[in-house]
Amino acid sequence: MDAIFYEAFSEEKRALLRHLPKEVKADFSKGPIPSKPSPKPPARLISIRTQSIIPCGWAAHLAGVLTRSSGYDHVVAFRSRCKGNVSCGYLPSYCARAVAEHALLMTMTLARKLKRQMKNFTAFDRDDITGTECLNRTLVVAGVGRIGSEIVRLGVGVGMRVLGVDLVKRLPSLEYVSLEEGVSVADVLVCALPLTIQTRGLLRYELLRRARRGMLFVNISRGEISPTRDLKRLLREGTLSGIGLDVFEDEPELASFLRSGKGNLTPSGKAALQLLKDDRVLMTPHNAFNTQEALERKAKQSVESVVAFLRQGFFPDPIPEEAFEVTPPTSPPGKILEE
Repeated sequence: MDAIFYEAFSEEKRALLRHLPKEVKADFSKGPIPSKPSPKPPARLISIRTQSIIPCGWAAHLAGVLTRSSGYDHVVAFRSRCKGNVSCGYLPSYCARAVAEHALLMTMTLARKLKRQMKNFTAFDRDDITGTECLNRTLVVAGVGRIGSEIVRLGVGVGMRVLGVDLVKRLPSLEYVSLEEGVSVADVLVCALPLTIQTRGLLRYELLRRARRGMLFVNISRGEISPTRDLKRLLREGTLSGIGLDVFEDEPELASFLRSGKGNLTPSGKAALQLLKDDRVLMTPHNAFNTQEALERKAKQSVESVVAFLRQGFFPDPIPEEAFEVTPPTSPPGKILEE
């Protein structure tokens, strides 16, 4: 076998098969790498998304790892944990628009209290479902890379005042502020930051409690940046009036529990399930990337990367070597990253 694709849900598998050359022998698994894997990988080249934890025993038998995501900290963690030197590639540019639209979707859904509106329909009751408009509201985008730039564009398009938080000021027309200033003025804060040692736990209680009362918070990057129990407390205290999450702390464990009903939930996982019951909270299964257009781009780019590696021995978009020079945290990975 030439390659195996893990975490390939049905639509993705069909898209990959449309692009795979007949001479490439590939297999597919809907789930992540099993928690009790075989001693050796089924193929020398494996492709994963963000919930697979690659066993260290596989490192000596792997030629390449392709993550079908724009974030790659989980692959960096594998190489650091297992002390290997496996070639690693990623897909930097397939889903920026899709994820940005998902962030705006969550923002508008929270602002209009849509979850509660839908519940109230059965009694045709309008009590306690008065929402807010986006026009002239302040949107702060933390992390203005590929995805963040698209969020900025959409925010401006619906008439919001948009501010950016980033070390690198890529957009000349955007007003940039410090994270502390952004939190203090935001009506909506969207997290599009990469997960790094510096950003892990960055959007914690001590920072977000300084927010304007009633702020909406949306995270479409990585759950480890915004501790779930802190968000729960901020919602209870009224600092936040709504939370939208497509990514979660300890995501592999949470996803496994939700799929099977088995296993032990971490404290953050328990907090997530408690938050899910609240009408002011939206949660989606790490699905912000998943549009027909992005799925087609991802399948095409994934196959191009696999074919290039099989023929030439390297990926078109290798994970930058400097990413491996800093030892990442050793806890398991979670979701999508910005560039």
